Amino acid sequence: MSAYHNPLVLQRADPWVIKHRDLYYFTASYPAYDRIILRAAARLDDLQAAPERTIWRKHESGPMSRYIWAPELHRVNGAWYIYFAAAEEDFGSADLPTHRMYVLENTGEDPMDGEWTEKGQIHTPIDSFSLDATTTVIGGSQYLIWAQKDPAIEGNSNLYIARMADPWTLATDPVLLSKPEYDWECIDFKVNEGPAVLLHQGMIYLTYSASGTGVPYAVGMLTAREDADLLDPASWTKSDHPVFKTAEENHQYGPGHNCFTVSEDGSQDLMVYHARNYTHIEGDPLFDPNRHARVGLVTWTDHGPDFGRPLPDDRWTPTSRRILPPDGSH
Repeated sequence: MSAYHNPLVLQRADPWVIKHRDLYYFTASYPAYDRIILRAAARLDDLQAAPERTIWRKHESGPMSRYIWAPELHRVNGAWYIYFAAAEEDFGSADLPTHRMYVLENTGEDPMDGEWTEKGQIHTPIDSFSLDATTTVIGGSQYLIWAQKDPAIEGNSNLYIARMADPWTLATDPVLLSKPEYDWECIDFKVNEGPAVLLHQGMIYLTYSASGTGVPYAVGMLTAREDADLLDPASWTKSDHPVFKTAEENHQYGPGHNCFTVSEDGSQDLMVYHARNYTHIEGDPLFDPNRHARVGLVTWTDHGPDFGRPLPDDRWTPTSRRILPPDGSH
């Protein structure tokens, strides 16, 4: 059983947690989709009560003016970067929003302070719906992994990888890693999105989320060796089944869009993810704010990570669509 309380942070979907020195830094999709927020705490259980700072707001118009989604905070070459997706219009062709990927930079020591500057869009060869950029440095090279629509492939989004020239510029052409192909990846929508990297004993475990964002939403995984050619699709092995999914017995539905961090003493790997604790949603699920950030333990077996099942909540959760204050007070 987890030693942590759940939910970790109320009404913060697409959570991202990074432990740097003695602090956990947290960001996530704000339910109004109009800003990027950060909070910090020495203990994961204290993130709910931690002050929340808005470090960037959407533009009034143009490409970064709608639906600010899934920010991630990364430390690369002594600077801080936030990768996020933003749209210009509600919906474009194929009923997909017009999201593209963007980067903010902060050269200060503390991402809660200092100045965040816009480094612009991450341009890819296909100018199409793209989101959920994550990054990792392996063997001295920085890689970007993200979700994008290829008009030639059926479905909403596939997973791609490229090596980077700098934290906001691709150095190589994208390589297709995964597309929705198994039944469990194609419920309601054909989606592969939300990649996250877990490194362990020379192996790379790349998780991602698939299907529509309701009850069917689940986590899949690809595996590669750290010393392999990561731009060769043959280096990656894809699981044919979800590795983390709805647990009806615990009232946890549609877990996904996860990230990884470690326990306070560094001895345990942790999975941070979002899920809902009810299935009946009134209106557009996009505007139901009650996908809460949660945490669970990762255990290790001879076959790799075991993410277990989403654990039941032991903290109060809301039932209305009202957006709560940052501290979760009601």
